[in-house]
Amino acid sequence: MNERLAACVNLVDAVQSVYRWRGQVETATETLLIIKTTTDHYDEMERRLRALHPYEVPEIVAVPIAGGYPPYLQWLEDTTRP
Repeated sequence: MNERLAACVNLVDAVQSVYRWRGQVETATETLLIIKTTTDHYDEMERRLRALHPYEVPEIVAVPIAGGYPPYLQWLEDTTRP
């Protein structure tokens, strides 16, 4: 939180994942992170996640915000501003 790369992170625990990795079907219990950040902070946030994550290829995807409650979107901007 001190780096201000995200305004909020939701941790969704005990997500069951089934995926193909190196030719094998794998299953795992994982924690899904939903990270709210701005476009300006995405690259640095991704670098930080890759540095911290134990997986060789962590699932990191960006979903653009098509709209939202204006006060919340302003809070997101304000909270990630240095």
